Amino acid sequence: MKKQTIKITSLDLKLIEFFKRTFVPVARFSIFLIFFWFGLIKLLGLSPASPLAEALTARTVGMQYFDLLFYGLALVECVIGILFIFPKFTRIVIPLLLFHMVLVCSPILLVPEMVWQQFAVPTLEGQYIIKNAVVIAVAIGIAASAKPLTHRG
Repeated sequence: MKKQTIKITSLDLKLIEFFKRTFVPVARFSIFLIFFWFGLIKLLGLSPASPLAEALTARTVGMQYFDLLFYGLALVECVIGILFIFPKFTRIVIPLLLFHMVLVCSPILLVPEMVWQQFAVPTLEGQYIIKNAVVIAVAIGIAASAKPLTHRG
């Protein structure tokens, strides 16, 4: 019984080390994939998020700015995705991502009729927005792995 416990403990340690080594690269690639892909389909006019974006734009700044804002957001999403690939841009891309998250999560408050079917039951668009909590958590994990700045004097 003791030998089996040692094997399980050894396997557990190996798995934990593997996850520690691979978390940041996999997380960076995942955020790249999500942001670049979703930005690209917006740029190509294929995004299922267009009706939600139109409603948000109409409710806030007016439809005369829709194309500029929508394609600007799409471009920013692609840039965020690309920046996440390169560790040296972490301090730049994390605040950019957090600002982006405020914008894309704003429909929860600004156009709730498109986000909620009823209390605590999100629409498909609402689920799309709520999943951003995972993106934020992964970005925090990446930021936590950054090497501290050092004072050179």
